Amino acid sequence: MTSISRAQLDGAVRAGIVSAEQAEKLAAFLGAAAENPEEPRFTFVHVLYYLGGLVAIGAMSLFMTLGWNALGGWGGCITAILYGVLALLLSHWFLERKQLYIPAGIMATLAVVMVPLAIFAAQMALGYWGENKPYRDFHVFIDWRWVMMEFGTLAIGAILLWRYRFPFMLMPIAVVLWYMSMDIVPFLARNPQPYDWELRKLASVYFGLAMTLLAFWVDLRSRASRDYAFWLYLFGVLTFWGGLTSMNSDSELGKLAYCGINVLMILIGAVLGRRVFAVFGGLGVAFYLGHLSQKVFKDSLLFPFALSLIGLAIIWLGVLWQRREAQWSARLRSVLPTALRELIEARALR
Repeated sequence: MTSISRAQLDGAVRAGIVSAEQAEKLAAFLGAAAENPEEPRFTFVHVLYYLGGLVAIGAMSLFMTLGWNALGGWGGCITAILYGVLALLLSHWFLERKQLYIPAGIMATLAVVMVPLAIFAAQMALGYWGENKPYRDFHVFIDWRWVMMEFGTLAIGAILLWRYRFPFMLMPIAVVLWYMSMDIVPFLARNPQPYDWELRKLASVYFGLAMTLLAFWVDLRSRASRDYAFWLYLFGVLTFWGGLTSMNSDSELGKLAYCGINVLMILIGAVLGRRVFAVFGGLGVAFYLGHLSQKVFKDSLLFPFALSLIGLAIIWLGVLWQRREAQWSARLRSVLPTALRELIEARALR
């Protein structure tokens, strides 16, 4: 459901749909809802919050320099722990003293980000890594030895998320799950070198599908509260779609099945109100149509016309759906489980 502007309310008053008093009360209610301090919005203040938070998070992850190694193994571990504790104290201060939910959530997320750094430093102290091994390689190279850091981050991150319950805390957890999807194959084979890319692709597909199903479960559980599933959906779909797209099939039937899966993703995105499915599904359909135009029908004069007719047919289907949306939606939802129906309705109101 889209937001209602003041001009639309005034138009409803002129049309006799609502009274002027009802319009005023509705405007006040919608204004109060829009000012929910827990809801991230694209405002200057919130942009500053997230920009500062991402800079601080990036400084302790993507942009970590070799200078950190100068602290030594245990020195780096203790420093990372103290940094994480300071982030949690700031989170408490923002939440309890200032009632600022967004900065509090960002600080709690920073604490989760410090977990793999602390584990990495402890491993270095124990001789697990060489002295000149940079931590930022964690975000660049696939290596089965990262898995211990990933398991530790998931365990401690889950505990912190259970305690603080900020949805943004799922961002580093989802990133670690994404990394794990790449590191888990060489971990199971105990081989730090790439050895079977086909197996890696298959593992990525299954791991991404599992993460997406986890996101759906979280979505069902949190359908009446804050959005905890966003980051899990993002990296789950990214992992699944990336592995699926990287698979090369010499069969046109296999490529058609790939297109079908992407169309299904678009439909799932429309039903669940999750744009990430539609974005990647749309890319997949575009890739398949590009394959048809360049390989299968490259010399065909009728292909562009046939494709345009398909596009017009899809638009006409959209017109029919819009005319009968309420009736068809009610019929479809009547056969769905209660939890899924409530989830779809909750997403439609956001």
